Amino acid sequence: MGVVESLRGHLLIAGATLWDPNFRRTVVLIGHHDEEGAVGVVLNRATEVLVAEAVPPLAELVGPKERLFIGGPVQPQAAVVVADLVEPERVDVVAFDTIGFLPEEADRELLGEIRRARVFAGYAGWGAGQLEAEIEEGAWIQEPARAEDVFTSDPERLWDQVLRRKGPAFALLRLMPMDPSLN
Repeated sequence: MGVVESLRGHLLIAGATLWDPNFRRTVVLIGHHDEEGAVGVVLNRATEVLVAEAVPPLAELVGPKERLFIGGPVQPQAAVVVADLVEPERVDVVAFDTIGFLPEEADRELLGEIRRARVFAGYAGWGAGQLEAEIEEGAWIQEPARAEDVFTSDPERLWDQVLRRKGPAFALLRLMPMDPSLN
């Protein structure tokens, strides 16, 4: 396989042809992407479970009332932390700007100051060439990520908001009912 144009730091917005229930109407932040595959987290699947209840050691990163998010179908028992870092060069995986993925066994003191963080259960992953094929089939729409996408206070509306940002060409998709056959 040739050189892959990395989508690191981009959002993948589920398109009309993506019916997989794990990804229907999702927005995924890509943290790593190369010729071997891609890894990211679903940003708009908040649970009612608090991080303090599910993963107590991570509660100090996010605050007592922060909800746990479903990051994707891969390793749902694993906690993935995405953070806005004062010194992003201290982590191995920087998605964009100051937004990075914290290592699983992160030493807080070695990471430096964290402005804010979000905890995800599991992640989304693609093997070599899989994501490129899905994009070519029209399953995903791409958009550069913004910090406010990652830490939105209204995750349930993120899919709609990012499509709205893409312009009028995406209005039909945005307004389409969840199940068009019921229309």
